[in-house]
Amino acid sequence: MKVREILVTSALPYANGDIHLGHLVEYIQTDIWVRAMKAQGHQVTYVCADDAHGTAIMLKAEANGVTPEEQIAAVKASHETDFSKFLINFDNYHTTHSEENKQFSELIYRRLNDAGHISTKDVEQLFDPEKQLFLADRFVKGTCPECSAPDQYGDNCEVCGTTYDATDLKEPYSTLSDATPVLKTSKHYFFNLPEFEQFLKDWTRSDNRLQVSVANKLQEWFDAGLTSWDISRDAPYFGFQIPDTPSDEPDKYFYVWLDAPVGYMASFKNLCDKRAGTENALDFDRYWMQENEHKTEVYHFIGKDIVYFHALFWPAMLAGSELRTPTGVFAHGFLMVNGEKMSKSRGTFIKAETYAEYLHPEYLRYYFASKLSDKVEDINLDLEDFMQKVNSDLVGKVVNIASRSAGFLVKKYDGMLSDVCVESELLEDITKTGDEIAAAYENREFSRAMRLIMQCADKANEYIDGKKPWSLAKQEGTEQEVQDVCSVAINIFRQLMVYLAPVLPELTANAKEFLNIDDLSFASRNEWLLGHKINKFKPLMQRIEEKDITAMVEDSKASLTQADAPAVTDNDKPAAKDKTPANVDAEQTDYIGIDDFAKVEMKVAHVLECNHVEGADKLLQFTLDVGEDKPRNVFSGIRKFYEPEQLTGKKVICVTNLAPRKMKFGISEGMVLSTGNPKTQLTVVTLPDNCVIGDVLA
Repeated sequence: MKVREILVTSALPYANGDIHLGHLVEYIQTDIWVRAMKAQGHQVTYVCADDAHGTAIMLKAEANGVTPEEQIAAVKASHETDFSKFLINFDNYHTTHSEENKQFSELIYRRLNDAGHISTKDVEQLFDPEKQLFLADRFVKGTCPECSAPDQYGDNCEVCGTTYDATDLKEPYSTLSDATPVLKTSKHYFFNLPEFEQFLKDWTRSDNRLQVSVANKLQEWFDAGLTSWDISRDAPYFGFQIPDTPSDEPDKYFYVWLDAPVGYMASFKNLCDKRAGTENALDFDRYWMQENEHKTEVYHFIGKDIVYFHALFWPAMLAGSELRTPTGVFAHGFLMVNGEKMSKSRGTFIKAETYAEYLHPEYLRYYFASKLSDKVEDINLDLEDFMQKVNSDLVGKVVNIASRSAGFLVKKYDGMLSDVCVESELLEDITKTGDEIAAAYENREFSRAMRLIMQCADKANEYIDGKKPWSLAKQEGTEQEVQDVCSVAINIFRQLMVYLAPVLPELTANAKEFLNIDDLSFASRNEWLLGHKINKFKPLMQRIEEKDITAMVEDSKASLTQADAPAVTDNDKPAAKDKTPANVDAEQTDYIGIDDFAKVEMKVAHVLECNHVEGADKLLQFTLDVGEDKPRNVFSGIRKFYEPEQLTGKKVICVTNLAPRKMKFGISEGMVLSTGNPKTQLTVVTLPDNCVIGDVLA
C-alpha cells in the first residue's frame, strides 16, 4: 500500500465566543476522518487555529478592559480545553495572530500585488466620530428609507424586507456610541477576483475537488459575475497592517478574511518548526509548493456557509501567489436540535462545556457519525433519538457482546480464548466488511460506516443468542463449546473496536486494555485472537439517562439567560463567518418544519404590467394574473437588477398566501420569487410559456 501524505484542516473558530454543539459537527467530522485515515496507514497531519482578528475582537477586548492579545489568549485556551474534552486530536492548534501568519499573509499579498492582481479605489462609508472608526452595516441603525420603520440595521429592513446601503438610512446612528455617523471617504485595496474567473471555473469542476452540489452553487456566482474583493480595513483595527502602502496614507489592515485561511499554512509551518530535527519532521514545501511533485494532499473541512471564501477567494489567492491549491474542500450542513434551529429560550443552544458536564462526549461523536454523510445536508440532533440510539447501539449491541462473553472466559478459562475459530465463516464475513467500512470512512460516508458496523454487531448478538452460552455453561461436557462460542464473540467485539476506533477513541483505548492488545489499526483485523488471554472485563460505557439530558437543557437555559451582555458578533465579516446556526438568539425566528413549509402557496403568475414606483428607487410594481377574479398588486425590491420591460409578459412564481403588507406606495398582495444575493444580483424565477396561469406549484 502506498502511504499518502495528507494535511487536513478544519475552519478556524472565531476567537470571540465559546464552542457549542453546532461548531462541533465540523471538528468531530474532521477528527473522525483523520483518525480513520491514520488507522489505514497513511501519514496524516491535522492542524487548526483560532481566527483572532477583526473589529469585533477589538471591541470585545475594549469592553472587557483587556488588550486584544489578552482577549484572544483567554479564548484560545478555552477553545483548546473544549476540543480536548471531545477528543479532537489536533497535531497543532495555533492562532492567526502569529508571526508565521503575518509572514505568509504579506508574502501572498506582495506576490498578488507584483502580478497586478491588486487595485485600489475610494470607498465612501459611514464613520463614527466618537469611536473614530468606520462602521460596518451591522453597526449602524436608522429609519428605513422605504417604509420609515425605525431602528433598522444598515443593510436591510426587517419590517418591509427592503435591502439598501447603510448610507440610505434616514436618521442613522452608531450602535456603538449612539453618535450620528458622517460620510467619509477612504482608499481601499481590492483583490481582482474576476481575473481568475476561467481558472476558478476549471478548478471548481476538476478532480472532484468539491461536492457536486457545491460546484453547482458556485456556478450561480459565476453567472451573476465575480466582483473584486475588498481586502482592506481602516484603522483602528486588530490585525496585520498591509505592507508597502504609501507613508502619507492612514494605516491600512488586511481584512480578517484574507489572513484567516492563511492561518492553515501558518499553523502547519509552526508545527514544522516544532518538529524540525525529530523523527516526525515535516517539510513545509512538500505540501505548499505550486508544482506538487511529491503528490501530497491538502483537504479543508468547512461549513457550507463559507464555501464562497474557500472555493473562490482562497484558491484564487493561492494560484495568483504561485502556491498550491487544496486537493479538496469538503462542506457540511448546519446542526438543528429537535428538528429546529438551536434556541436559547428552549435550552438547545448548548455549549460544549455545558454538554460535557452532563454527558460523555463520545455519545455525541457516535451520534454525529451516524448522521453525517458526504452530502451538504443539515443534520438533526433529536435528543430523544440521541438517547435511544446510543443506548441501543453502543450499550445494548456493541458493549453487550463483551459483557455477555468475557465473564465465562475469565471465570472458567483464566481469560484464555480458544486456539481455533469454530465460526471462521462468520468471522471472515465480518473481517471482509472492514473493507467497505474503511471505504465509507474515506469517502466521508460515516452514517454508512455506522450502519455496517451495527450490522456486524447484530450478527454477533444473533450468534450469542442462538448459542446461549449461559445455558451451555450449566450442562456437563460443554466446556469447550462455551469457550469456543465466547471466543468467537470476543473476536467479533475486537473487530468492532477496530471499526469504531476513529469515532470512539476513549472507549476503544479502554477496550484494548481489556482485550490485552496494542493495535486497533484496520490491518490488525486480519489477525484473529486465537489462544490469546484477555483481562477482566470492566464496564466500558454507561447508558444515557433522560434526567441528564433534561439537566443539560435546563442548565443551557440558565447559563445563557444569566450570562453577561452578549458578545459583539463579528459584524466586520459576512454573517456567513459563523458556520452553524451560531448567530442564534432568543428573539430570532426558529427554523420552520416541513408542515409549515407546506402551507406556503406558490402559483404560476403572468406579469400583466411591470412599472417603476415613483419615489422608490429600489421597487418595481407588478400587476399579476394568478388565475383569480382580479389581478394582484405586488411590490418587489429588484429595481436595480431589472427594467420593467424585461419582465412584462413573463410567467413568474408568486407566493399567494402571504399576508398583505401595507406600504406607503400601496398594498403588496404577495411575493415574486427570485434567487441570488440581494446586494449583488437577484434573478427573478421565470417559467416556460406553456405553464398554466394559476397552477399551484408543488
